[in-house]
Amino acid sequence: MNLSNMFKKTKDGCPPRKGEEAGRSGSEPRPEVPEGLVRRCNKCGKAILTDEVVEHSYICPKCGGYFRMPAYLRIRRIVDPDSFEEWDMGLRTANPLQYRGYAEKVDALREKTGLDEAVVTGQARIGGHRAVIAVMDGRFLMASMGEVVGEKITRAVERATGERLPVIIFTCSGGARMQEGITSLMQMAKTSAALRRHSAQGLLYITVLTDPTTGGVTASFAMLGDVILAEPRALVGFAGPRVIEQTIGQKLPKGFQRSEFLLEHGIIDAIVGREELRETLITLLRHHTAGRIVGSTGERKREGRPDRAALSAWERVTLSRRQDRPVGTDYIRSLFADFVELHGDRGCADDPAVVGGIASFRGMPVTVIAQAKGKNTRENIARNFGMPSPEGYRKALRLMKQAEKFHRPVICFVDTPGAFCGPEAEEHGQGEAIARNLYEMSALRTPILSLVIGEGGSGGALALAVADEVWMLENSVYSILSPEGYAAILWKDSGRAREAAQVMKMTAQDLAAGGFVEHVFAEPESFTEETLPEITGEIGDRITEFLQKYGSLPVETLLERRYQRFRGM
Repeated sequence: MNLSNMFKKTKDGCPPRKGEEAGRSGSEPRPEVPEGLVRRCNKCGKAILTDEVVEHSYICPKCGGYFRMPAYLRIRRIVDPDSFEEWDMGLRTANPLQYRGYAEKVDALREKTGLDEAVVTGQARIGGHRAVIAVMDGRFLMASMGEVVGEKITRAVERATGERLPVIIFTCSGGARMQEGITSLMQMAKTSAALRRHSAQGLLYITVLTDPTTGGVTASFAMLGDVILAEPRALVGFAGPRVIEQTIGQKLPKGFQRSEFLLEHGIIDAIVGREELRETLITLLRHHTAGRIVGSTGERKREGRPDRAALSAWERVTLSRRQDRPVGTDYIRSLFADFVELHGDRGCADDPAVVGGIASFRGMPVTVIAQAKGKNTRENIARNFGMPSPEGYRKALRLMKQAEKFHRPVICFVDTPGAFCGPEAEEHGQGEAIARNLYEMSALRTPILSLVIGEGGSGGALALAVADEVWMLENSVYSILSPEGYAAILWKDSGRAREAAQVMKMTAQDLAAGGFVEHVFAEPESFTEETLPEITGEIGDRITEFLQKYGSLPVETLLERRYQRFRGM
């Protein structure tokens, strides 16, 4: 079905319908003027001309609050012009409970909204990339999931699997459809099983959570995306806030179950405004299109100079800790294009001491993960001085497993004094989180490269360094413990840290001589963010060589080489 004619029928680009203006949910206040001329924002209460609402992407120009957007209009705003082909129109519920008045209610909504049901499915191009999309529309029984919704989504996913296409679902729902009883409940299992088969084929699934996404939709396909995006301030949860308050007898905190709450608690990857959503989706689709290394950028390699052998181990430790030294996010900006940061461990929190996401390296999609220090005291406090929590390691592992699914190489930047050792870290399983990373990385079925760019402290560093090769910067360090801790444990005197640094053989030069690292990069005399570009050309060319070498290996050969690398230590 082509949308070009459909969108000529009404001013706001939606199919014609009777008695209700585009996108207004039944819970919003009704305007006191002729319907269709003015909308009233249910966030700030201001009256706004409907034309203004449409021009602002259904965002209130007064307060920035989001109106719910009709499905066809959302499709028009996201897909390439004239590229949408609608699937599975005309499906009708069998009214499994024979619920009185239900069939008539559905018929009335079909007439009123111009929709067949609460979801529109089909295929389209987005930035030239083919994708299967499904968009839920809250005007149809609050987009509750009945058998037709479940069937349309399942068919769309199955067809996407057969044609090896990515799936993008825009969710909006009050949950299960009560009028259909257990038939509605079973749609949760059906859609989830279809997505499992889609994922097993190494195919991309993106969910975009819009307001509201609750109940059985949240507890099934909404939360199964490889990447989960959300609109600002969208209500997302399993049980609704009113139900929770009635159950526990307490008032919920402000912002509970909103997108920002989910981001803070590690459940979603990012919050994306409507104005940026199309470009974000295009970037994600491009990252999941097969790419290859296209070679050097043509930058001249920096001539390596002899290591500054006169520097003591302790002096190198001091240089590795300098606050003006480039940090992980600097390397991401310098070496990669189109970085999309993905947040959270999908279980508890988002740890700012670990930054990770998808990027492009010289035309090839890669997963990039960095332990992140700050550039000043305030940033260091926010990033816990680069000391990851269990949630940080679990976020890193989640991104690595995602990279494995899509056959993306993993590039890690190590820079931490060590894993966070506070009581909450122990309560949340710090040891298990690190151990799980070592276990999974040893057999991750895609190339892994780790670069120690500052401090490589103990197991907290190793949890991002079980790699096919490990490289170091000239004045970075990598050790079993900090020199202060080493001296305190063995000599009961942390003041002997300078002496400990020499004994520990923790410098890049020591580790290269011992066969623990494969390459050491020389640093500029004054190594800061401003001078970082002096060495990123060489680093980039080395990464190109690494990806060409390890990317061409059969998976079993790759894994055996990695195993033997550590087996020989």
